[in-house]
Amino acid sequence: MQPLSLELFTEAVDDVERTQYQILGGLKRARMAFEEKRVYPHLGRLVELHGALMTVLKRTEDVRTTETGQVTGIDWEEKALAYEWPELEDTEMAIVEDLIRWAIPHIREAIEDGRAVYERVEDNMELETVGIVPSYLQEGYLMVPEREADQLHVLRYELSIIQEEGEKHRALRTVHCKTVEEEGVDVHPSSVKLDLLEERRDLPNPATYFSDIGLEVPYEETLLPVVKRQLIRRLATEMGEG
Repeated sequence: MQPLSLELFTEAVDDVERTQYQILGGLKRARMAFEEKRVYPHLGRLVELHGALMTVLKRTEDVRTTETGQVTGIDWEEKALAYEWPELEDTEMAIVEDLIRWAIPHIREAIEDGRAVYERVEDNMELETVGIVPSYLQEGYLMVPEREADQLHVLRYELSIIQEEGEKHRALRTVHCKTVEEEGVDVHPSSVKLDLLEERRDLPNPATYFSDIGLEVPYEETLLPVVKRQLIRRLATEMGEG
């Protein structure tokens, strides 16, 4: 089944009960993933959906006046509203609004479940520097152990600053360099860094970070997304932007 989306709510006018069933089914799948400690992509999608639905409700309430008429539709791409008489209760948009108000508490509960997993992983994680921290931090290496597989993933990161509407946003791009097998071997991050210096000479003094975590959680769906968020905050602090 497809992930929950805004389009699902616009189709509710045909069969509200069926749409409610689909929404609950989507939330159940997300919660099952959270129980398995798989945070992404479910948590991000739910947060985005919740924000979009709240925006729709706010905009319909802000513009619903006797002068403008009643809201009867939404251009989901442009977030533009359409107006038409008669009363809102007799329009398809009223059905959509009612469904949104019904769905929001359910979505919030699922989001809280996902955030609880995220916070538990984050609370049990430490981001350590490997060697001396250089002045240039925009590029470097990130080492992430995957305990379940007895592997150490080595990634190269690049931090960029994006300016949007007067606000700065940080974006972290990572590229997988190699995987070091750790089964029966005590691999020290400093030795891995020395190997990187020999193998990749374009960064002679790279900033290098090691994520130390005792929990066994899925690498792609949870561990990597959490540590990347943590690294962004760490770099912002060390660059004096936190």
